[in-house]
Amino acid sequence: MTSLADLHALMARIGHPVVQAAAPVSSGFADGAPYRFEIPSVEGPGVLEAVVAEADRLGVPVTRTSQGSGVMMLTDAEITQMARIGAERGMEVNLFLGPRAAWDTGGQAKLTQAVGAAARGNAMVAACVADALRACSLGIRSLLVGDLGTLEVLRLLKEDGTLPAGLVLKTSVLMPLTNGPTAAIMERLGATTVNVGTDLTVPHLAEVRAATRLPIDLYLEVPDDQGGFVRFYEAVEIVRAAAPVYLKMGLRNAPNIYPSGGHLGVVPKELGRERVRRAALVQRLIEQLDPALTGPSTASDIGVPEV
Repeated sequence: MTSLADLHALMARIGHPVVQAAAPVSSGFADGAPYRFEIPSVEGPGVLEAVVAEADRLGVPVTRTSQGSGVMMLTDAEITQMARIGAERGMEVNLFLGPRAAWDTGGQAKLTQAVGAAARGNAMVAACVADALRACSLGIRSLLVGDLGTLEVLRLLKEDGTLPAGLVLKTSVLMPLTNGPTAAIMERLGATTVNVGTDLTVPHLAEVRAATRLPIDLYLEVPDDQGGFVRFYEAVEIVRAAAPVYLKMGLRNAPNIYPSGGHLGVVPKELGRERVRRAALVQRLIEQLDPALTGPSTASDIGVPEV
């Protein structure tokens, strides 16, 4: 198979060299892997079961799933079941904190996505805290946060013991992180894994990596409402620049399913299965382009509660 080095040599031989070659990987996760796969929009236990089954069928090691509809859109039984599946699989199950400006009565969020995940007023921050307390009481140890003030409040609650000390606080793509200084700020406010802008170049990602040691999340296939990019052939250089990095598999040409529910029928499950198939395509491509690049393990070492 043709590796990335072979492709670069081929381009140089015909007089069109690739200017930017990939840098060596300098860091990784605790298991040594420089990258892991995250499947987003896993909206409930049914979708999670479909994702797990497809991952097993295709041999894709999914170490994190994330949800977008929010804790408040799940029943206690659904949250408990998702936590149990995650614990059994050694897989991080991440849930979004539900209240957000885009679903509130405010007008600005209807006009721009830039404030869509913000918490409007202290009462909404308190509602996010309520979601966090409920999810943690039911076994969840990873939460998706879309508001800076809420992030710091959750950090303070971790420090005083109200929330579990090992709780993963993952920042949302709706809370733009596009440079190193912003990454450092989010880490100080309590983030334990940071979701970066979908259009960052490899040098941009290297700058973020230089500013923080936290895991970076990056959409390798980007939903249409976040840009719609498909960056499969950049995967190796992205991993080398950003490791440890979660390669997050969104989908282009897919419907928005937030908030999810039974009224959407099989659509969320089929989207979940296709996201896993996309991850399998990327896994094969990375193995082709850089056979020496260590792949992800079958289990995550963070965010997995004892149930």
